[in-house]
Amino acid sequence: METTKQTILNIRDLHVQVKTHNGQITLVKDINFELKQGKILGLVGESGSGKTVTSMSILQLHDHKNMNIEGSITLKGKELNGLDNREMRKIRGKDIAFIMQNPMNAFTPVFTIGHQFVETIRTHTSLNKKQAKELAVDVLHSVNLPEPSKLLKKYPFQLSGGMLQRVMIAMAACLHPSVIIADEPTTALDVHNQLLVLRLLDNIRCEFGTSILLISHDLGVISEMADDVIVMQKGRVVEKADVFELFDHPQHDYTKKLLRTRPSLYIEKQPYTYQL
Repeated sequence: METTKQTILNIRDLHVQVKTHNGQITLVKDINFELKQGKILGLVGESGSGKTVTSMSILQLHDHKNMNIEGSITLKGKELNGLDNREMRKIRGKDIAFIMQNPMNAFTPVFTIGHQFVETIRTHTSLNKKQAKELAVDVLHSVNLPEPSKLLKKYPFQLSGGMLQRVMIAMAACLHPSVIIADEPTTALDVHNQLLVLRLLDNIRCEFGTSILLISHDLGVISEMADDVIVMQKGRVVEKADVFELFDHPQHDYTKKLLRTRPSLYIEKQPYTYQL
């Protein structure tokens, strides 16, 4: 059955260089992978390994004046590399969504949560303001945020990090994108909220068939969530494998090093039982 899964995101020969006074410096090189429908692909590696550079390339968020991006990045067969900003704005949020590692950075502090949520919905749909607000309330309710109508009137600084992260996930999921890129989505959260956020992402994948690129340096998180794993080191992919194969039979020395240092997310014999 796995062979019938459609490839949603396809990266081929991605090569990213930054322009400096001393010439071009390579940030990532020869990156190749694909993400199939309804699957979670883990992208792991230490800080500076090229994970975020790769995700920013997919989203076309690099400054092309200072960055040189070569290779192919296709979303459902549509080439993204080289698209102008206006075309990419139509795709970001609707077809491909992004969840940042620091939720506070995802919101403009001078606007309410509701204003930002409603504007995100209206940018990509024909819904009027009232309809967009009703959708926002429904989606916030689905991620178990209390009193969503009141929450929409609040400013980002009035919410905890865990609540903001759930709002960001709700915004990412509300238009049922084909792909969600989650860049270290649990880094700034305590263990309780980490588990809640991971459960929410898995529910979105199961309910809507959304594909998720889960970026993390934490192999404990990846082991709980991913179907397949890519390991990056110094801007290159050093290993790709099914999650069970990678954890049971790692091939590269760097992967073995990461596995030896990974923390455990779950407490033995005390499973987390929160129900959505």
